[in-house]
Amino acid sequence: MPYYGPVQQPGLWGQPMINLTVVDKVPPEILHLVDPHWHQFPPMNPLWHSIIGFVIFVLGVISIIGNGMVIYIFSTAKSLRTPSNLFVVNLALSDFLMMGTNAFTMVYNCWFETWSLGVLMCDLYAFFGSFFGCCSIWTMTMIALDRYNVIVKGLAGKPLTNTGAILRILVCWLIGVFWGILPIFGWNRYVPEGNMTACGTDYLTDDWFHKSYILVYSVFVYYIPLFTIIYAYTYILKAVSAHEKNMREQAKRMNIQSLRSSDDGKSTEMKLAKVALVTISLWFMAWTPYTVINYTGVFKTANISPLATIWGSVFAKANAVYNPIVYGISHPRYRAALMRRFPSLACNDGPTTDDKSVASEASASRERASAEQ
Repeated sequence: MPYYGPVQQPGLWGQPMINLTVVDKVPPEILHLVDPHWHQFPPMNPLWHSIIGFVIFVLGVISIIGNGMVIYIFSTAKSLRTPSNLFVVNLALSDFLMMGTNAFTMVYNCWFETWSLGVLMCDLYAFFGSFFGCCSIWTMTMIALDRYNVIVKGLAGKPLTNTGAILRILVCWLIGVFWGILPIFGWNRYVPEGNMTACGTDYLTDDWFHKSYILVYSVFVYYIPLFTIIYAYTYILKAVSAHEKNMREQAKRMNIQSLRSSDDGKSTEMKLAKVALVTISLWFMAWTPYTVINYTGVFKTANISPLATIWGSVFAKANAVYNPIVYGISHPRYRAALMRRFPSLACNDGPTTDDKSVASEASASRERASAEQ
């Protein structure tokens, strides 16, 4: 029976309330999807819903603007129309669509402090989140493998063509569709998350049919991409380090400071090491919390709270915000094109790069261009 008497307002950290639970506001038509585990928790303080809604709104706006700029610049600038950059455009597109379909839906539910859009929208919300998230993860993996092919294999590697890039991008989308649609067809299911304002996979149902999806999903969408990215950047760093060492030895034999005509004093291997470290660290920070929460639910290693579950989702969605920075703004020719078209938005203190200098940079060696990306 619902409790209609006077209630004690929850504290900031969710102190117990009289006879109320976090699921009390859930509409009847979706209540059957809520796991019994959540009935033990009192309602979250409304302040938390406001904070989470505000954070997701800000992330959504930044992501849509940032990824939209990457798509526009990379698609319209001639100097950026290369097979490798198709991956960057695809990453921006999948991140753009993920935040476009998820962010403001979650903000809407935070306003009502529960999932208020019914079963179909719960399935669609979770499907789009999984679909576009998987596509982004595997696109980042393809970017790492492409850089590995160019820098480590060098001339021995097969050059990437537009057709090859498009086929790899298609694989990324098919992986996303495959893993996103399986819960809709019965392997696992999509259910409201702990705080009831978002939907995701069911990691609490205590049978191995449901649990197996989480475990297999994590192998193909978390572990394989993560270790592939680590492997690729490790060998890229080794290759560049060896190349830099050979260049320093050659310069020493020739009694000159550097073989490069314009050496800014910064080691290329150190620049690449920073790019690799940032790429791997941000990827790990984005997807690990959600994976840990899923594993905690599957193996019952801790008592998951509603507040803890939603932050895993927030960290994963934040990945769509800094991807444009890591893969777009860090690209020299992207910054040059951004400076020409939107000077007020460009992250560049130097003079505008004209078309002639951009064309000159485009004709640089494949190895040097990839190392600078």
